[in-house]
Amino acid sequence: MAVLLYYLIRNTELWFTITGVGLILLMSVISLYYYINEIREDIKRFILAVKTRDHTLNFKNKATKGSFPELYESFNEIIQIHKDIQLEQDAIFQLIKTILEQVPVGVIVVKKDKENHRHSEISFFNQAATNLLNVPAYRYWHRFEAHLPIFTGEIGKINNGGKRFLEIKLQEKLVQLSIEVIPINLYGTDHLIISFQNIKDEIEQKETEAWNRLIGVISHEILNSITPISSLSDTVNQMITDKTSLSKEDLEDLKPALQTIKRRSEGLLDFVKDYRLIAELPTPNTEKYSVGEVLQHIKVLMQPMVAAKHIQFQVLQTASKISLQLDFKLIEQAIINLITNSIYALEEIEKPIIQVTYRLMHNKVYIDVIDNGKGIEKSDLEKIFVPFYTTRKSGSGIGLTITRNIMKMHHGGLEVNSTPRTATTFSLVFNYL
Repeated sequence: MAVLLYYLIRNTELWFTITGVGLILLMSVISLYYYINEIREDIKRFILAVKTRDHTLNFKNKATKGSFPELYESFNEIIQIHKDIQLEQDAIFQLIKTILEQVPVGVIVVKKDKENHRHSEISFFNQAATNLLNVPAYRYWHRFEAHLPIFTGEIGKINNGGKRFLEIKLQEKLVQLSIEVIPINLYGTDHLIISFQNIKDEIEQKETEAWNRLIGVISHEILNSITPISSLSDTVNQMITDKTSLSKEDLEDLKPALQTIKRRSEGLLDFVKDYRLIAELPTPNTEKYSVGEVLQHIKVLMQPMVAAKHIQFQVLQTASKISLQLDFKLIEQAIINLITNSIYALEEIEKPIIQVTYRLMHNKVYIDVIDNGKGIEKSDLEKIFVPFYTTRKSGSGIGLTITRNIMKMHHGGLEVNSTPRTATTFSLVFNYL
């Protein structure tokens, strides 16, 4: 159109035609401007709808009657997909929220204020948290802090993540809480996930079970000693009643009874000494030692004793440079206890072997004592750590108890895995950061 107008002006004098063509060209330019501007406004509305998650906008009419149906159809599809994603996210959020409301664990989610922690908002406060702490579902941290300063003070001590145990009195009721804090950053905002539960009932149940097992073993040991002492004392009393002097035969009859009383009394004293040994372990004096040093020392120390029993003794990885904070004497005693147990377990076993080694897994160091002895039946696995419980005729039943207490004082643990007559592994477990 512009070319035609240019040709007419340059080569003709048809002014009426030139005017008509010029008007048509002007109207076309104006129409094109408004059309492009309309499309631009539609794109702006589409972008704004996506940004603001406005799913009410649609371009159905323009998708069927407009000049660019594919474009507007794509707009509608994108808005619908965005709507479906949002609905799915909302459904998942509601599902998680419902689950967290039903669990018996208190959960509080705090949206931290970078400038002033006290002004942080509480994003989620489930019903279990309300019931356990006996407080309303607060919206702001500083109000919650004013109501329960002891609880929030413990949270502050593990603000960067960790676990803590708290005994607190709520409404004249003593509550023992196990608290865990997990920090997390979402879209540039720091959050704290605080979970806690009352473990008072569980602790009391475990304590009761432990005391019952301990009392049962102690009663058994005491009765084993007291019964023959009482019986023999009665026999001796009958032998000397109404007698002013004793003959040589009477003395000979009394000797076995008195010797038995003496022996059983000494056994009872040894039992009490063993009990004191468990209760009075010294506080660890820890220093840094390499695992290799510990294993090499155990190899030199225990080789003669194990060899005398004709047992193959293997101590591996004695060159390890991995270092641990430990009390050398106490850990030495713990490993000696385990090796001694293995020696007894290997009695009457063909080709007996004891192997001592270590492994590093999941930020923990395991020092393993492995043997191919009789092993431990599943029914006995929970009993072996009960003080004075033993399956050996001459055993005191305190070795594993002392070993586990030593590891607890090192903030570690003692684990066991046994397949009878195949392999039994006792593991000293150390935290390794």
